[in-house]
Amino acid sequence: MAKDIICGMYVDEGKTPFKASRHGVEYYFCSETCLQQFLAPEREFRTLKILTVFSLSLGGVTAIFEYLVPAFLGVAHNFTWMGLPNYLWLFFFATPVQFIAGWRFYRGTWDAVRARQANMDSLIAIGTTAAWLYSTLNTFFPTLLISSATGGGPSVYFTESGLIIGFIMLGRAMEHLVKGRASDAIRKLMDLQPRLARVLRDGREVEIPVEEVAVDDVFIVRPGEKVPVDGVVVEGFSTVDQSMITGESIPVEKNVGDEVIGGTVNKSGVLKVRATRVGADTTLSKIVDMVQEAIVSQTPVQRLADLISSYFVPAVVVVAVAAFLFWNYVWGLPFSLSLIILISVLIIACPCALGIATPAAIMIGASKAAQQGVLIKSGEFLEKAHKLTTIVLDKTGTLTRGEPSVTDVVAVSAVGDEVLALAASAEYGSEHPLGQAIVKHALSRGLEVKPAAYFEAVPGHGVKAVVEGKTVLVGSRRLMRDNGVPVDQTVENVVEKLEDEGKTAMLVAVDGRVTGVVAVADTLKENAVEAVSRLKSMGLEVVMLTGDNRRTARAIAGRLGIEKVLAEVLPADKARVVAELKREGKVVGMVGDGVNDAPALAAADIGFAIGSGTDIAKETGGIILMRDDVMDVVKAIVLSRKVIRKIKENLFWAFAYNVVLIPVAAGVLYPSLGLLLNPVLAAVAMAASSITVTLNSMTLGRWGFRP
Repeated sequence: MAKDIICGMYVDEGKTPFKASRHGVEYYFCSETCLQQFLAPEREFRTLKILTVFSLSLGGVTAIFEYLVPAFLGVAHNFTWMGLPNYLWLFFFATPVQFIAGWRFYRGTWDAVRARQANMDSLIAIGTTAAWLYSTLNTFFPTLLISSATGGGPSVYFTESGLIIGFIMLGRAMEHLVKGRASDAIRKLMDLQPRLARVLRDGREVEIPVEEVAVDDVFIVRPGEKVPVDGVVVEGFSTVDQSMITGESIPVEKNVGDEVIGGTVNKSGVLKVRATRVGADTTLSKIVDMVQEAIVSQTPVQRLADLISSYFVPAVVVVAVAAFLFWNYVWGLPFSLSLIILISVLIIACPCALGIATPAAIMIGASKAAQQGVLIKSGEFLEKAHKLTTIVLDKTGTLTRGEPSVTDVVAVSAVGDEVLALAASAEYGSEHPLGQAIVKHALSRGLEVKPAAYFEAVPGHGVKAVVEGKTVLVGSRRLMRDNGVPVDQTVENVVEKLEDEGKTAMLVAVDGRVTGVVAVADTLKENAVEAVSRLKSMGLEVVMLTGDNRRTARAIAGRLGIEKVLAEVLPADKARVVAELKREGKVVGMVGDGVNDAPALAAADIGFAIGSGTDIAKETGGIILMRDDVMDVVKAIVLSRKVIRKIKENLFWAFAYNVVLIPVAAGVLYPSLGLLLNPVLAAVAMAASSITVTLNSMTLGRWGFRP
């Protein structure tokens, strides 16, 4: 069965008559409504391409007969061809362009009038209509208007009206191409989810559509298959390729109790998984929702551009009319040349490039971020990230792994492996995280962990056990003292050194004698040091926030290269700390795991929720980092800066073009150089501006993060 990518329903490929093909992929739909919704942007783009070719073709033919043929034959512009005046042929060529291809501009103008505001279509409609109407009147009523075009030029401007519409349509088609790229990214995400799932029902394996999988259903995923929905492994071991969701290139090991994400690919073993999130609650669905929201949301700079456009359009109309009146009635230019100036100003000033400068960059940026495992809830967060001055990093789970690991084994009167093996055997029955870390480390080294004949946990101090007839103590100095085990200065020096490094040092004694020291600490994540270094090199102040004691916090901060440490901060006070930093005038980004750090994430200018991505729905951050990798914070900020640079470049091209060429179009060079800007050249320049902005935004698609 196939999935309807519009509504999410599953349809029978062999029965549904509603289907469409795109880029060689066949899509199936449950209804005509869904099919038409899918085809709407495709049909619009196809229509734009057809109208662009239609306009430029007829406009080109018009230009040939209006300019080239008379010049080549050395005849008057209104020569007779096939029994009809040339102007009449030009009218036949230009009119379909004006009212077929140009109809959308009239419709847009009417919508603007009803909304009592001006828009870009208004300038195009007024300018091209003026050119077409003047030319039409001169064609059918040549005595009504007195044509005094200088230099033997034509007294009609059909070419101008046709090619203007053609070049503007070309700019619109390029803009639509950018939107299509963003939509493709979303569709590719939606297509990641498989169509069917193998669910265990009454002890039998049943294949059902994914939409019918319920929470707590147990399903089977074989090697090479996609995980249908989010879940927790209940049986089996495998590696799973999560690159399409998190951007991680290396497959991740999955064992009993580990979470798996719908849409990822099982690489090796068979997994039995209990469904935890289905339908719209899955990680994949949340990703699609976030990308769509980021694409359609308006950023502050985009709202500013729209505001400027709303004032800019009426101002341009005033300038165009004023220029016409000045040149015609004050300077005394012929009506036809004054009209050329009016049309040129209207066309050259059309702020199409201004309108697409921001959304084009935001669309591609948000889609690119999703491919890199960075989910941006709104374009506003993508824009705001480049303004950050301070990054606050929660320690546990963000900079560190959040679980203790053995870092040092120091032998005093025994071999290191012997110390570790005995300590692990004594701790085997312990439920304490530090004890479990010792056992895990010993097993990973291939040491034999023997069962203890006797085990006793001493709360707050350690454990006491009998292993192969030996009394083994593992714990604090207090545990040793209470059991009469002497701790000499050499051992004390080792313990103090390890504690100064922020580690928890546990003494190991066998039969009343200290044999070694095992140190356990919450280890740094793989890229933590490099990420902090990159953030600092980008000019950001890096602050570590933790509930740990100051000595431990400073030891870890020293290994990371962080100077500013806020230690012994309770979860409830983290938001207050962030607020204080903001009151100091800093633009703060808070990075946390999205659970205990939720208030701080919400209080920050931007909250970066870092985690596996399976709890996206509950995250408070504005930017979700799908992987447990703090380097993705760097990635998000770098991408934000790239997008903002593109937006600024786009706005520069849009504004610089208008600022420079509007005076030229208004005739400022005419008194000194006798130069008037042809409306066709104005249309070419305007279209070139839109195309430049679009192509500039599309270069973001080639961006790749370099660690």
